[in-house]
Amino acid sequence: MSKIQFGVVVPQGWSYDFPLSDKDPRERDEFIAIKQYKYSKDIAEAIDKHSSIDSIYTYDHFLPYYAPKDETNFFDCFILLSAIAAITNRVKIGQVVTCSSYRNPALLAKMLSTLDVISEGRMELGIGAGWHKEEYRQYGYDFPPAPVRIEQLDESITIIKSMWTEGKAAFRGKHYSINGAICNPKPIQKPHPVVMVGGEGERYLLKIAAKHADRYNHPCGTIETLKRKITALKEYCISIGRDHKDIEYSILATCLVRETEEELRDVISRRKKQLHGIQQVRAAEYTSLIGTPERIRTVINRYIDIGLTHFVLDLVGLDKDTIKIVDSKIIKKL
Repeated sequence: MSKIQFGVVVPQGWSYDFPLSDKDPRERDEFIAIKQYKYSKDIAEAIDKHSSIDSIYTYDHFLPYYAPKDETNFFDCFILLSAIAAITNRVKIGQVVTCSSYRNPALLAKMLSTLDVISEGRMELGIGAGWHKEEYRQYGYDFPPAPVRIEQLDESITIIKSMWTEGKAAFRGKHYSINGAICNPKPIQKPHPVVMVGGEGERYLLKIAAKHADRYNHPCGTIETLKRKITALKEYCISIGRDHKDIEYSILATCLVRETEEELRDVISRRKKQLHGIQQVRAAEYTSLIGTPERIRTVINRYIDIGLTHFVLDLVGLDKDTIKIVDSKIIKKL
């Protein structure tokens, strides 16, 4: 069995993941943003230098999920990852997950290749078909039906892989085309970095995962849901003649862990008072990844029993103490 791996989503602005500020109300907004970036940077460095956590991820979104009309800060996925790549030495860095609709695939291939060089071969590509309709609307992107977005995803991954591995890549598809496209420097990782296809769709998206993925990632699925997805993905692999063992299975899951029940009650009580904070607690409850380290280990072992080898945790109230708990009382005791 593959080594069990753990990744963590660093604070970015997704949902109350920056510490509440005790700033002077006259403090300028740009100074707040700088403090928030430094907090993300400090968390990334702590994960890299003082834990056994394998990877760091950011969301490829433009708006906080629980509050799409919220005007609070939300940092860009790739710029933040580039900064993190420059200050870390060990952890893999990736996205959960890049929306294939937001960037031309040839451009995305070039960005990712450069990021792999900056990180000295630590970049992973997480990619999906997109779903956050409000982002499409606000930023002026077309939001076609799911089957069309899946077609675009298929063509995007085909182009990205060809640009990573060929001298001059050519492709003509229904949605995208390239003509002798050059992507230098190439990624350091050979034959190419990990491609993680993420999403919930069973009828369409899993077929793309069967075709392209080194790893499949499901967002916040229960154990029963993941069992069904894995079974379907194996069947799709058989239908195209691919060995399903070539694909790893993973989950992106919100997790609320504290050492005592009293601490858990305190977090939940405070989150109930936040306009959208309680949704993150409910997301942790949905996958049962809420509780003391012992309970979290029990649930993770159940996921491992059905074949998962990779866990991307979005930790509620992430700070350096949480990193220590996850590392010493969950990962190292599995």
